[in-house]
Amino acid sequence: MNPTILWIAALLSAATAIGLLLSRDWRWSLGLFAIQYFAAFGLIFDHWPLTMSAAKLIAGWMAAAVLGMTYINLKDRPTAETSWPEGRLFRIFASGLVLIVVSAVTTQVVEWLPDAGLPIIWGALMLIGLGFLHLGMTLHPLRVILGLLTTLLGFEMLYSTIENSILVTGLLSGVTLGLALVGSYILILNNQDGDE
Repeated sequence: MNPTILWIAALLSAATAIGLLLSRDWRWSLGLFAIQYFAAFGLIFDHWPLTMSAAKLIAGWMAAAVLGMTYINLKDRPTAETSWPEGRLFRIFASGLVLIVVSAVTTQVVEWLPDAGLPIIWGALMLIGLGFLHLGMTLHPLRVILGLLTTLLGFEMLYSTIENSILVTGLLSGVTLGLALVGSYILILNNQDGDE
């Protein structure tokens, strides 16, 4: 595939992960999450056939749909996120640090996985780093699940360069959907606890 397209997809995946970190609205978060899976589809398609790459894309979109439908049906949606620090400037600064670390480490990882290519490794490491950063900055159940799914997507992108088994693809898609269902259940549980 054209390296320019791969780099655009890698930059888009990093931009959506940063957007997830900065977004306060659940609609924007789920929209960015869906775009993130589309960008990952573009990167994974370089190593997997269309059917397997599309399965990854559809699993991510289904996870976003499950979380969105659950969040719509909540009676009392949380209005403020309890996280420290809450400032967007700090989150941008922390994202910049992740960008610097990932850019420095990417060339070493390319030596370990020479067939992967620089764009997919950079994009995957950005998703893993920003997903962990997201997990470390929030307690909100929806944001925690989105952080976990972002980290998992980065791992899946790296793993796609090594293994192209249909069984593993199905298993990882099942894990993605399972995490979305668990997140949906936790959102409902938290909402019921607030009613009592």
